[in-house]
Amino acid sequence: MSGLHEECGVFGIWSPVRSAPAETVYYGLYALQHRGQEGCGCAVCDEGVITAHRDIGLVGEVFDHSTVASLPHGNMAVGHVRYSTTGGNERRNCQPIVVNHMKGRMAIAHNGNLSNAYELRRELELSGAIFHTTSDTETIAYIITRKRLSCGSIEEAVLRTMEVIEGAYSLIVMSPSKLIAVRDPFGFRPLCFGKMPDGSYAVASESCALTAVGAGFVRDIEAGEMLVFSKDGMRSYRSFCGQCPKRNCIFEYIYFARPDSVIDGVSVHAARLRAGRILAECCPADADIVIGVPDSGLDAALGFSQQSGIPYGIGLIKNRYIGRTFIAPAQSVRTDKVRIKLSAVGETVRGKRVVLVDDSIVRGTTGGRIIALLRDAGAKEIHFRVSAPPFVKPCYYGTDIDTEEQLAANRHTPQELAEIMGADTLGYLPVGKLPELTGSDGLCTACFTGNYPTRVPGGIHKDRYEMKIPPQGE
Repeated sequence: MSGLHEECGVFGIWSPVRSAPAETVYYGLYALQHRGQEGCGCAVCDEGVITAHRDIGLVGEVFDHSTVASLPHGNMAVGHVRYSTTGGNERRNCQPIVVNHMKGRMAIAHNGNLSNAYELRRELELSGAIFHTTSDTETIAYIITRKRLSCGSIEEAVLRTMEVIEGAYSLIVMSPSKLIAVRDPFGFRPLCFGKMPDGSYAVASESCALTAVGAGFVRDIEAGEMLVFSKDGMRSYRSFCGQCPKRNCIFEYIYFARPDSVIDGVSVHAARLRAGRILAECCPADADIVIGVPDSGLDAALGFSQQSGIPYGIGLIKNRYIGRTFIAPAQSVRTDKVRIKLSAVGETVRGKRVVLVDDSIVRGTTGGRIIALLRDAGAKEIHFRVSAPPFVKPCYYGTDIDTEEQLAANRHTPQELAEIMGADTLGYLPVGKLPELTGSDGLCTACFTGNYPTRVPGGIHKDRYEMKIPPQGE
């Protein structure tokens, strides 16, 4: 509910026999819907011919029974749910991207964001490349196809592409005969795979999608690892493993991932419970009830309650038939949607001192509207607790965190922000406590600390390719 934007989600299936893989992808994407609600798509490979369907909208809007049935049978498919971080919300930017090139066909789905996307694209354009989208995924596709011209196999081309792309990328690449899964050397974004009873392999951004399609979880794909699924079985390429320190995005655990997912051996639900317990220790409050903002604030609220001994209650009800607040592009519309999406339970909060737990504060406007809902419902006091540290820096790895100037923590002290939002007190999770959420310090916390694992782009607007007038000197 913070106004943060999701990542994307990727899903792929490889089967030893010809079947209806689009159906499996459909269910896998449903399980990953929380990671992207702007657009989705699926591409199926049938004996080297790739057929795709993609569009703007939720999975249930883009695909119905007839649409899924119209996609051909084959032995593999790849799917994607999208939220735009680089490239606007347009049909042309929906994935998977399908490419026809001299050495065959290819479909690619990408979760993450390249930190050197602008310079790579500029080099390609100067060499004559013509782009049809404004997504950095097309840049990756271009590089792979160019490398393929001088490589003996598609997997070699992907490995050579990893030498030049920087930032966050969890990829699924489908060639006429192989399904390839790749995770960047830092492991920013999650990627795992499982095996189905019929011998099929499934690859997904989160383990919850494997469960949804009946695949048994095998393991997470390691940072820097490439897996190739084909008639020859599964092969692992680890030449990029261990080249960089592990840097899982901490916000996968705080907000993005589904609570029933396990990422790199850590339960998301357990990590959020720990965040709530730490909040109760570091930012206690004298209150009567603890409530969470659905959905990602609920687990942390439960942890706060368990640690503090303050009863846990259901104080906010979410309308399940409306997408997350970020779907509205304008701040004015996003603010108005809060009351449509959430309603306060007066029986729970009336006359009570309330601890309200949410996952983050970006601009502070959404939090202020939620606090107003609780005040209108009769809450006597509201102590706002946030299961993340203050955002002070933008993210270059796929999380759509605003510019420094727009981040509330850079403009106001916690006390000032509490007054602006209408809370009695405000407390954040201390940044030094983040490793306790996962039991590891191999985390990317750049949005809280400014310590970026990679070099970052200088002065390049993330919507550079949607701008009508190029910057001077271009």
